[in-house]
Amino acid sequence: MEITYLKGVGPKKAELYKKLGIETVEQLTEYYPRGYVDFTEPKRICDTEIGETCVIRATVTHKTYPSNYGGRVLVFKALLTDGIGEITAVFFNAKYTFDKLQLNKEYLFFGKTAGDAFNLEIVSPQFVNTTENGLLPKYPLTRGLSNETVSRDMKTALGTVKRTETLPPEIIDKYNLMNADEAMRKIHFPKSREEYEKARKRLVFEELLTLKLGLSQLKKRGQTLSGAVMADVDMNIFYNSLPFTPTNAQLNAVNDCIRDMKRQFPMNRLIQGDVGSGKTMVAAAAAYFTAHNGFTTLVMAPTEVLAKQHYETFGSFLKPLGIRIGLLSGSMTAAEKKEIRAAAQHGEIDVLIGTHALIQKSVAISRLGLVIVDEQHRFGVGQRSALAEKGTDAPHILAMSATPIPRTLALIMYGDLDVSVINEMPKGRKPVKTYAVDSSFHTRVYNFIKKHIAAGKQAFIVCPRVETSENDMGDKKSAIEYYNKLTQNEFADIPTGLLYGKMKQADKDAVMNDFRDNKLKLLISTTVIEVGIDVPNAVVMLIENAEQFGLSQLHQLRGRVGRGNDESYCILMTDSKSDYTRARMDAMKQTTDGYKIAETDLRLRGPGNFFGREQSGLPTLKVADLADDAEVLSEVETLAEEILRTDAKLIRNGHEGLKSNVNRLFGNVDEFGWN
Repeated sequence: MEITYLKGVGPKKAELYKKLGIETVEQLTEYYPRGYVDFTEPKRICDTEIGETCVIRATVTHKTYPSNYGGRVLVFKALLTDGIGEITAVFFNAKYTFDKLQLNKEYLFFGKTAGDAFNLEIVSPQFVNTTENGLLPKYPLTRGLSNETVSRDMKTALGTVKRTETLPPEIIDKYNLMNADEAMRKIHFPKSREEYEKARKRLVFEELLTLKLGLSQLKKRGQTLSGAVMADVDMNIFYNSLPFTPTNAQLNAVNDCIRDMKRQFPMNRLIQGDVGSGKTMVAAAAAYFTAHNGFTTLVMAPTEVLAKQHYETFGSFLKPLGIRIGLLSGSMTAAEKKEIRAAAQHGEIDVLIGTHALIQKSVAISRLGLVIVDEQHRFGVGQRSALAEKGTDAPHILAMSATPIPRTLALIMYGDLDVSVINEMPKGRKPVKTYAVDSSFHTRVYNFIKKHIAAGKQAFIVCPRVETSENDMGDKKSAIEYYNKLTQNEFADIPTGLLYGKMKQADKDAVMNDFRDNKLKLLISTTVIEVGIDVPNAVVMLIENAEQFGLSQLHQLRGRVGRGNDESYCILMTDSKSDYTRARMDAMKQTTDGYKIAETDLRLRGPGNFFGREQSGLPTLKVADLADDAEVLSEVETLAEEILRTDAKLIRNGHEGLKSNVNRLFGNVDEFGWN
């Protein structure tokens, strides 16, 4: 039902709703509040404190309009009393709202108190009739849509739509859940905190159960396909050729891959490890195993720079052992690309490395056995599933992630994958020394960088943005302006490069290649360097406006230094004095353990910000919080296994709603092989 069906929603308002992703009445009812104003526990006026945000129950005894309507700021005042104390409600430029207040009528007011003990005020308060003494929803908005408008339209929509039950009665009874329609209504307009909790529990339970069922289906689906079944290979030849001794964690991860690739169905495995833990060696070992079984490996990198880096790294591991490596790069000539594609088609390349975009251009691979995917592709579960069907025999898939993720989230985020964790660092790797300072240290930090460059080393300076915007107050460093300033002043005599995401790929590649070749001594960059760039000679990183970055992102950036044998340093510069910033900087100084940092990041920021808006390929969740709802997650994991054990395709009577939910959340029924 189109949203214009609702009374009061015309074409113009419908366009505003469309900006929020809402085009139907049903979508509106599933646009859940981001928070609430709690009107259930009003305070007496005499019990309030200056600067406190609170609710009071009071009657309007007097209204004062501004005497001069020609002023820029119009101040409207209403005297309120609860029979014991008095307070003045102050409204600025809000005549329409102020006019709604009726003399001698009692309301509930929500706002922040100000003034002093003799002239107490509540500034720009929200108010509702005393009959609306529940939790007032606060919705995410867009310009032109007020919270009052969305709330009014929501009430109309809820009077129009009835939500169909999708959970079987036995599940509702067993877990003491609200029915679907009641939960939908009460999540928007709960009368109490308890009512809200019950409504939310129902919606979270359903959403996480749906997510788990879908991920389990994808995982089981992969196990019904016949992969490139492989046999044992003597891996000691590979291990003995390495210039270092692999860690036990690396060896265990390789053994996990080999065990998977010897099965009748394809491997679908994630190698998860902290920055510098040696994931590439594990991937190279898997490629060696694949080549000696007569199959080809594809290595998919997110950028051309990283593809070339992989080409060199894989080559250093595998070329001495006779493994043939090929690179498919955007900067190659048409003739060179044609030659590489022909070689891949005729089985003359054992490991082909390139970007995701290049490899998808109908590259025919002879006996494709293994696909290695870098995490920065942000492959979603659907894309991983589709990739599993390339070739005559579905290839094995090995994903690599350098983003440490707390176990609770990994269970969901990579629910369709088996996970190997590399939780040891190679011997000899020195932890990066980390410091947090304010901008008064700029000169000292610049001199510190110059000292290391003079000693033959290199350095990074990371800025939070590319250029200054109109809304910027000038306190956030812009990479372009910073580059112009430093190259004309402090670093005028030092070869310096500039790198940011919107540069042409050829220009980015040129800068990065010059930095890797030590032609550039200093690189001023945005977070584009976060993506796996490996320059062992870089030993100092300065991160400007460090408060602008998430903890896990700071950790990833820091991982770009300390990749050689030299002592390395990361300097976090911030003028923020907030407790939140201090806690984050302290975490960075205290540990280089990515998993501990990830746990802190999750605790401080929550999973929505932890993963970013796209949640790294996960279907978007509307209600559930993957961190806070860990207990529910544990319940639905067990339940999903029970359901699928007896009804793998969700075709049993009573499971139609579950199947419908999975199709809606994942957006493509074909992924599950149900038809």
